[in-house]
Amino acid sequence: MDKKTKILATVGPASDSVEILEGLIKAGVNVFRLNFSHGSHEYHASTLAKIREAEAKVGKKVGVLQDICGPKIRVGKLEEDFMLVAGDKLHFSKEEIVGKKVKEGEYELCINQPQILAMLKEGEYIYLYDGNIRARVIEAGKKIVTEVENSGKLSSNKGVNFPNTVINIEVITPKDEADLLWGAQNGVDFVAVSFVQNANDILHVRNILKEHKSRAHIFAKIEKFDAVEKIDEILEVSDGIMVARGDLGIEVPYYKVPSIQKKIIAKANAASKPVITATQMLLSMAEKEMATRAEISDVANAVLDGTDAVMLSEESAIGVNPIHVVEVMAATIRETESIYPYGKFEVYPFLDETDIISSSTARLADRLGVEAMISLTSSGKSAKKLARYRIRADIYAVTHDERIARSLTIAWGIKPIMNIDTSNLNVMIGQTLQRGIEKGLIDKEKTYIVTAGHPSGVEGSTNFIRILKKDQIEYYTDMVL
Repeated sequence: MDKKTKILATVGPASDSVEILEGLIKAGVNVFRLNFSHGSHEYHASTLAKIREAEAKVGKKVGVLQDICGPKIRVGKLEEDFMLVAGDKLHFSKEEIVGKKVKEGEYELCINQPQILAMLKEGEYIYLYDGNIRARVIEAGKKIVTEVENSGKLSSNKGVNFPNTVINIEVITPKDEADLLWGAQNGVDFVAVSFVQNANDILHVRNILKEHKSRAHIFAKIEKFDAVEKIDEILEVSDGIMVARGDLGIEVPYYKVPSIQKKIIAKANAASKPVITATQMLLSMAEKEMATRAEISDVANAVLDGTDAVMLSEESAIGVNPIHVVEVMAATIRETESIYPYGKFEVYPFLDETDIISSSTARLADRLGVEAMISLTSSGKSAKKLARYRIRADIYAVTHDERIARSLTIAWGIKPIMNIDTSNLNVMIGQTLQRGIEKGLIDKEKTYIVTAGHPSGVEGSTNFIRILKKDQIEYYTDMVL
């Protein structure tokens, strides 16, 4: 049984050969992630070429997601590591300095985004070293002084979070703009935007992509507390969502992350927009051959929550055995999908006329027990609308554009099986069925449902449903023989 939940795997030194990439695709990877927090444009170009070579060799469409790094806030350079204990004082300079110990129990340092310091208020918190060190602001104004509340070692360039402060900084840095241009020129399928605060951040990226004539789908990474509060407006303008649980677990109380994950996935499902669950899903497998029971349960719960895709980071980028990690994740997905609550028909409101068509198609397919639903789609939206009902039958997406086909590689249950030219609807159905038979995807003895739009090639025109049994399949295929 093929899985319906997709796997997104980060490419890095452990997986950037054509041989390993081929193995990852065969093991179950649907989309590869290029992490632009690391690596040069030359490295990513080489990796992208290898992905496309591996894709061609395996004969299965895979997508490519470009993850831009955004304005990651970091501690500046330190003379030496700070060995902090509870009660120590940290003085944050608004100027660029080399951090140092000024006397016993007191240290001074800077951050790479000093304008944020003016926004802090007494009683708010600064988390350092990606949440390992917690410091409370005890003096705000001309200078910022904090008191450390737990012990820890702080080194140069470690991450900083402000879980109580709306910082309103520019999300797209000059580096990100250069990276987005590279992505546009190299035809990436998806762009993940880091540290999104509100809808305007996504609209800004959309304008940049439009200027560069990129058609990449934009995924908002939800990793800040204010993004959680504004999830509805962010979701409305995004093409998809990533629940980035690393920084999110610092920005909000860690025990709230599971409930936030479930709520965001549910909202994305209702909007027919793909959602990725990310960060530390099988982290122990970066170093070991076996995952923990908790990690396996984490993957399974994300699947049961309704996520479209689960993501691997270090596990596939620098791990000891990336292919084995994907095999474990795929096996976990398949087993979990054997108990998946298929058929969510009463859950979602109708947002437009095509929702009614999609709901009717999915209900009919479920009751008939069809082998697959075939969606002839110009934009990919009608296939995604079918997917939100989460029925057991596969969704075969037939598109007119390779970019649209790849945009569906991340969506639950959708298999972009072929591209065909826009033509008379009966001819397109005939071509789809004939090629499907040749590929072994269509069996005349089984039942299918096809949904399409008339006139053909017009986005949002889905208005056609047809049940296909042996007689109907032969009727349409005879048209193209």
